[in-house]
Amino acid sequence: MKSLDKKSLEKAYSLFETNYINKIEIGSTNGLQQIHQFLFEGLYDFAGKIRNQNISKGGFRFATALYLKEILLKVEQMPENTFDEILAKYVEMNIAHPFLEGNGRTMRIWLDLILKKRMAKVVNWQFVDKTLYLQAMERSPINDLELRTLLEANLTSETDNREIIFKGIEQSYYYEGYEKDDEG
Repeated sequence: MKSLDKKSLEKAYSLFETNYINKIEIGSTNGLQQIHQFLFEGLYDFAGKIRNQNISKGGFRFATALYLKEILLKVEQMPENTFDEILAKYVEMNIAHPFLEGNGRTMRIWLDLILKKRMAKVVNWQFVDKTLYLQAMERSPINDLELRTLLEANLTSETDNREIIFKGIEQSYYYEGYEKDDEG
């Protein structure tokens, strides 16, 4: 694992170990920015800042930077009373992709915070297959049924289980192509 990624992973653990996670505004763009800033401060000069450039990945163009602030306001106002509503909000936030880098890792924590607050559950990410998850995310702007089914099957009420949280963080980094090395 590259030094930058290792530092970010350590910061992700620290987000929970220091209980800073309990200070995050839940379900809002501001809360997403708080998570991103915590994970990437000192690593990226844009930590916690909404992007002002257009970005794409694998031929998919994320929300246009020109309209991003308005889009984020609409996503923030989406309901989050049921699992389906929460997942729809997560998908829309992913389409927005508000940061230049680190969106996935940030948004999975953001999703879990919403699920914890609204449903007293979190995703047990260690059991969510990387390939199935990435395929479901890719297809989610058209139909989120696959993603909804995959994540709903891996919900747990063990919201404060340290092992589930930390294994989930490691899995989140694995989704982005980072492998844990043998160093501590």
